[in-house]
Amino acid sequence: MRRSRKVKILATLGPASSDEATIRRLFEAGADVFRINMSHTDHDLMRTLVGRIRAAEAAIGRPIGILADLQGPKLRVGKFAAGKVELSVGQTFVLDDDPTPGDQRRVHLPHPEILKSVEPGHRLLIDDGRLELVAVETTGRSIVCTVISGTKISDKKGVSLPDTDLPVGALTEKDRRDLDAVLATGVDWIALSFIQRPEDLAEARKIARGRAAIMSKIEKPQAVARLAEIIELSDALMVARGDLGVEMPLEAVPGIQKQITRAARRAGKPVVIATQMLESMIAAPVPTRAEVSDVSIAVFEGADAIMLSAESAAGEYPVESVAMMNRIAERVEKDPTYPGIINAQRSEPEATGADAISLAARQIAETLRLSAIVSYTASGTTGIRAARERPQVPIIALSPIVATARRLSLLWGTHCVVTDDASDLDDMVDRACRITFDEGFGKAGDRIIITAGVPLGTPGSTNMLRIAYIGTDGMSGH
Repeated sequence: MRRSRKVKILATLGPASSDEATIRRLFEAGADVFRINMSHTDHDLMRTLVGRIRAAEAAIGRPIGILADLQGPKLRVGKFAAGKVELSVGQTFVLDDDPTPGDQRRVHLPHPEILKSVEPGHRLLIDDGRLELVAVETTGRSIVCTVISGTKISDKKGVSLPDTDLPVGALTEKDRRDLDAVLATGVDWIALSFIQRPEDLAEARKIARGRAAIMSKIEKPQAVARLAEIIELSDALMVARGDLGVEMPLEAVPGIQKQITRAARRAGKPVVIATQMLESMIAAPVPTRAEVSDVSIAVFEGADAIMLSAESAAGEYPVESVAMMNRIAERVEKDPTYPGIINAQRSEPEATGADAISLAARQIAETLRLSAIVSYTASGTTGIRAARERPQVPIIALSPIVATARRLSLLWGTHCVVTDDASDLDDMVDRACRITFDEGFGKAGDRIIITAGVPLGTPGSTNMLRIAYIGTDGMSGH
């Protein structure tokens, strides 16, 4: 099954979409990668979901990617004697280390790292920003605040700290246990929450040891400020707009989304746009016009993937949400303005042989109107470089390693096929022509361009271009 769009669709699994039949229907509707949210999934359920995705993959015969999204630190206030309290704007309210249930004057904050790090003038956003406090005095054991906006606070509400750099890593004890468990099942991508600084990636990388690729969720202003360094250490990025919209002004988020998308494209790292893309489809069979426009902007920007969260995990219309996203993406990519917008944002290749080969492959393919760019890729690097160019023609990534093909299923414009390594150059050309023919990307008489590293199977050594004709039997012609 081939897609008739370049952007990929990431669908979150949950109570509405966890049985194997629904997973298959989601794939058939357009999902390319499945997300397992470890905030709501225990290890047994996670293993069950991975097994069901792999069973669907075997039945469909296409590589499917799996993303495990780690919860990250959850910062919450303690409990109130009455369960909740009403505050008034302008009043003083204290967060402290006293575990006694709270009242209208104070509440326990069971996070000593916050009590020690917040400084006067820093904002504290409670319950996704519905209550805004500003610190006026700090002692290391308490934070005296003024209520700026909002009046309600209740048990265990989340705390966001847009102005405070916390001395905590991105991985909690729960995340470490979850990371070990998901790596043991062979998931393809790990998404890290609460990234503040490049160092936050180090521990996860050390534990993963290359068994899964690392995706950094950009959801905090501290991460936006150090974006270039974080991109360098990440395998991919996610624009987590929900949390960004809490910690930064809502009106700043669209511009930040564009900045992150373009920076990731320049670096040749996949980028995912996430959160509230078709939010109204949690309860309605059609989205709002604004949501359709929002999804289309991400596609026009050249994002690698667009993501559904609660829409596919817990909504009433999981399959319809994926199908709608698929239809929007297909229509945008057929729009006459689409190629010009994608091309205008293309960046200069890096000064390496492999990047020059990828640039040349795109230019030749577009100039000669070839049917496809076929990239042999063991590690995935050649496929990523091909996708970075955002060519108008399809990319077929051929890999002998199923884990590479699954990982590349997140990648813009890339159709992944698992195939044995070619034995020699003739076999490489024949195999590329036959797979292009069999997968429906070319017919007899069409031409393709092949990129590979010679000697074959050497990771990261893309150094060869070859134009080939597809013969009447699907093999290479002369």
